[in-house]
Amino acid sequence: MESIAQNLNTAKHDGFIHVRGANENNLDNVEVRIPRDAIVAFTGVSGSGKSSLAFGTIFAESQRRFLESVAPYARRLIAQGHSPKVEFISGLPPAVALQQRRGSASSRSSVGTLTTLSNSVRMLFSRAGTYPDGASRLESDSFSRNTAVGACPECHGVGTVHSVSERSLVPDPTLSIREGAIAAWPGAWQGKNLRDITTHLGYDIDVPFENLSKKTRDWLLFTEEQPVVEVTPERDRVAKPYKGRFWSAERYVRHTVATSKSENLRTKALAFMISQDCVQCSGTGFRNDSLKVLFAGLNIAEFNSRSLQSLAQLLRPFAIDSEGQAQADVISTISTDLLARIQVLLELGLGYLSLDRSTPTLSPGEMQRLRIATQLRAGLFGVIYVLDEPSAGLHPADVQPLIEVLDALKAEGNTVFIVEHNMDVVTRAEWIVDVGPGAGSGGGQVLYSGEVFGLAQVESSVTRQFLTPKPAPTRKLRTASDWVELHGVKLHNLKNVDAKFPLGVFSSVTGVSGSGKSSLVSVALAQAAGGKSLGEAEESEDSMVRAVISQVHGADQINRVVLMDQKPIGRTPRSNVATYTGLFDAVRKTFAEQPLAHKRGYGAGRFSFNVTGGRCENCLGEGFLEIELLFLPGTYGPCPQCHGTRYNEQTLEVEYQGKNIAEILELSVTQAEEFLAEIPAAARALATLREVGLGYLKLGQPATEMSGGEAQRIKLATELQRQRRGHTLYLLDEPTTGLHPADVQLLVAQLHQLVDQGNTVIVVEHHMDVVAASDWVIDLGPAGGDGGGQIVATGTPQQVAKNPASRTAEFLARRLAGEQNN
Repeated sequence: MESIAQNLNTAKHDGFIHVRGANENNLDNVEVRIPRDAIVAFTGVSGSGKSSLAFGTIFAESQRRFLESVAPYARRLIAQGHSPKVEFISGLPPAVALQQRRGSASSRSSVGTLTTLSNSVRMLFSRAGTYPDGASRLESDSFSRNTAVGACPECHGVGTVHSVSERSLVPDPTLSIREGAIAAWPGAWQGKNLRDITTHLGYDIDVPFENLSKKTRDWLLFTEEQPVVEVTPERDRVAKPYKGRFWSAERYVRHTVATSKSENLRTKALAFMISQDCVQCSGTGFRNDSLKVLFAGLNIAEFNSRSLQSLAQLLRPFAIDSEGQAQADVISTISTDLLARIQVLLELGLGYLSLDRSTPTLSPGEMQRLRIATQLRAGLFGVIYVLDEPSAGLHPADVQPLIEVLDALKAEGNTVFIVEHNMDVVTRAEWIVDVGPGAGSGGGQVLYSGEVFGLAQVESSVTRQFLTPKPAPTRKLRTASDWVELHGVKLHNLKNVDAKFPLGVFSSVTGVSGSGKSSLVSVALAQAAGGKSLGEAEESEDSMVRAVISQVHGADQINRVVLMDQKPIGRTPRSNVATYTGLFDAVRKTFAEQPLAHKRGYGAGRFSFNVTGGRCENCLGEGFLEIELLFLPGTYGPCPQCHGTRYNEQTLEVEYQGKNIAEILELSVTQAEEFLAEIPAAARALATLREVGLGYLKLGQPATEMSGGEAQRIKLATELQRQRRGHTLYLLDEPTTGLHPADVQLLVAQLHQLVDQGNTVIVVEHHMDVVAASDWVIDLGPAGGDGGGQIVATGTPQQVAKNPASRTAEFLARRLAGEQNN
């Protein structure tokens, strides 16, 4: 075997990165050479292994090597990835990963803080702002809502205050306390406990709440007192007397909101509170003395609320027209820097965002483009930038500016790797690495590494057929069975919008980024139709946001609304494909019916890794343990008792057709469909998962390891397998994110199946393949942010493609005709 030194001597000067023996995830001993100083696209069907090669192997190894140069003690302070399973990599420069992940769920994180533009804005107001007569100059921290000197003392910089009233805490005062009049109190045994305490305190809990005196009502709802009494449970001779502490409704609600770690409990508690703008700061979150400082006639809150496009216009005169005075120099310097950094964001199609837009409301694609802009201004040289679908969430009109930004990163002496499905972006790359041929165990091979159009000669590649567009297939369009009409919609940039949505057909809502598509569909239409998200328990990040709608017509034709977004199907590794879809219930029941399980008295619960009994108690069913290392970062390893299976030995002794329960969870969806064919409930769910392109996922794959697109398709598959009656309205927000064009075709077929069953499907979408396959199109615009919020075109795909007012029209027309977007 050649030594590492020999390998380095032969490979380090040829301008290529050499990878040999890569076995990360499903990669099968991959060997590939990839050029440096080029834009390289990694392609392949979803789950083929392209991210495992680009991120899991190349980026991970680059990061590992860099961190080896850091002192061991300092390494503990740095979040580190894993060591990739690869034999050898040469020619590898430092790497920066820009992946699609959401930012912190804190509303205090914003576009301004993420891009660090807020730092310059604060300095601009501090040094160049116009102060009231006699006011002393404020430090830059005074113009931040996240500092003690800048935040409003009343709302602590949030801008919103929460209060309660008798009406919010007691929705129906005709009920007695025993009947649940104080709805804000907890349910189940906690609620019974409080009712028992109230009785022992001498209050009548059987009369209508409205008949109690005002003094009594106020004490029960608002007192800060917490008397402790000895309670003898009513009608329960078994329970012993106990000491019970009283909680008023207001105190319980505020305590839950402030301290509960359960998002569901906090959401329920917030429902009993009245949220309104802080009176002291008018909802801005800033101190009054900070708000009195102006720049260009705007205070700090007004400046931050302007769109980036508007700020660029406002700053341009200050950046250019400097008279050479000391104060003008400060204005010119800061304004020039701000304008240059904002210009990059405009080129990435983000001009509709404002600096105060909170990051939890941004899409993963928007977050990634903000990071790209930050890196572009960093001016690094000789770095590999590894990007995860930079075109995600982009309208076709914004793809060209994105490509220009990627070119700029390369022009600064860097290498750009993009994991991408958008063929308009892929065909503009200089090199392509295609991974496949299939997904999961059917992929993991590099089918081609070379110049883009050479891929057309590789017969085993699924990607090659999509490099050259073909005309959209013609089909008979459906006609609406009825219409849902919304009048006077007001939300974000939607101002008095009237919209009509056809029922019984497949519709696409299009428009440039920030034009108001999600606001109209995922909030306004979902609200008007009375919809809840899938599972009836999930809450969107905009759960407190409500649209103002003056009139709604036709919503009574809808029996049920399902909103499918790309939020994870679970927040912990304990949620997986099998548990979410419900097929694991049928599998566990089957295991409980096996002779050995029946003999030992095992029920279905024995085969759950979430409860005591069948799970491994050493790792509590996790399958792994955290290993603390002195002076080194902690790592995770398989549990030494269950060896990662999650179950104890007795449970694993029960088998179904030669496999134990842990081995079932290791099967892919495709493998399990065949193996579990005799379990109807499981087989039906598995067939649907395969049909939406998820055959490569393992049944036990944790929810935390799935992309947003995979999570959304699992929700879709779960919905498809249900036998529903009545008319259901399905709302999907960019379902093609993370999908290869071949997988998009599978998705479209499933959506058409839902419509053929008598339902309505409406998607918010940028992918022209989906738009061309729909029956009806609603296009918003004409621009994003303040320049959007209007419906500019409606009709069939062919009609919208001819509408000169629509920015989507030219790209839809090209797709219908089978032409490449340039």
